Amino acid sequence: MKKNILILGLVAFAATLTSCSNKDDNEPNKENEGGNNTEATMPEGTSDPRVTINETDADYNDARYKANWGKYAEAVSSHLKNDAETLYKAWNEGLDGEEAFKTTFKEAKGAYQSYNDCIEQILDGCIDIANEVGESKIGDPRDKWENKLYTEAVYAVESWYSYHSIQDYANNIRSIQNAFNCTYGGNQGTHSLAAYLAKGTQAELARNVNSSINEAIAAIEGMAAPFRSHIGNPTVLTAMEACDNLKNTLRTLKAEVENFEDEEELKNIVADYVDVVVLPTYRDLAAANAALHNAVQLLKASPSNATFEAAAKAWMAARQPWESSEAFLFGPVDELGLDPNMDSWPLDQDAIKNVLSSGDFSGMEWEGEYEGEEEDGSMSQRAEEIAEAQSIRGFHTLEFLLFKNGQPRTTE
Repeated sequence: MKKNILILGLVAFAATLTSCSNKDDNEPNKENEGGNNTEATMPEGTSDPRVTINETDADYNDARYKANWGKYAEAVSSHLKNDAETLYKAWNEGLDGEEAFKTTFKEAKGAYQSYNDCIEQILDGCIDIANEVGESKIGDPRDKWENKLYTEAVYAVESWYSYHSIQDYANNIRSIQNAFNCTYGGNQGTHSLAAYLAKGTQAELARNVNSSINEAIAAIEGMAAPFRSHIGNPTVLTAMEACDNLKNTLRTLKAEVENFEDEEELKNIVADYVDVVVLPTYRDLAAANAALHNAVQLLKASPSNATFEAAAKAWMAARQPWESSEAFLFGPVDELGLDPNMDSWPLDQDAIKNVLSSGDFSGMEWEGEYEGEEEDGSMSQRAEEIAEAQSIRGFHTLEFLLFKNGQPRTTE
């Protein structure tokens, strides 16, 4: 997930302008959150006056939007399909005559001066996503909630239109599991960091990493669902703590990498990491987004409850390999701006509604070399223009168009 600070400010501002209504059909689920945190409780069967979510003016059957709904969804899914194909090709074949990134990484070239550098890159990716899940994806909404910014807290929850947040976050941690064990949903690989540690004197560290991964997945999946309706629940703190523990355990492992001396085995680990984890994940991502595009084209051609449901299922299928790739957001996905292209969050809902009403999809386009925000969070004018384009495309824009209240939209 690429979090856009500019758009976050716009959404938070927009949230403060929305009006509270007990009839709003897209307010958070009314389930009782349980526990002793009374500030977090949204009583069952009533509206919580602290939360104002207003999406009633963005309905498929609204005359302002209906004519362009399918066209917009198709345009977004086309971009997703193309970006996924570009990402796989950049790793596997190379773009515009450039060397395939798999070759650069497997041979420790370019920015990588040794296989130890490559291993550190792998672990940096794992540390980054563990930190992002705990502190940003889960922690940011929780911090807003504890500061009584209840509406802003809900808007900060990634994937809240589909109620898919918990699955996303768990798959982010599984991307760490795949990277560490050099597997793609199977058994631990022979050439993997886990096996390398177990064969040496650091078997306990390998166990600690895997234990921390499993505990983080369990804690995330143990969060009260949907997350958007249970931000203040105590299970959220448990998940945040588990992610923090995983991050620290991975940092302990990274500190040991400079002592890894078996260069031939490190080379094997890097090769299998690319061939067993990265390339199959991106290959599945490309295939799933092609299937998603097909489903959206059917929705556009023949809008119905059934085609909305089929497109929503295809969205969830395409989302899984993307979220399972977030431990390796380096190389082409970063350099080409493909992460924010596909996964910018939060959305500028007003801009999306403007596209729906106007039928002008050109705002999604940007060309040339990618430019994002600086390390200090500042952005050039060009970076802001690119970010604006990215905020009205990608998985979450399509999620907004396909889902409402965690269910596929309907034509009735």
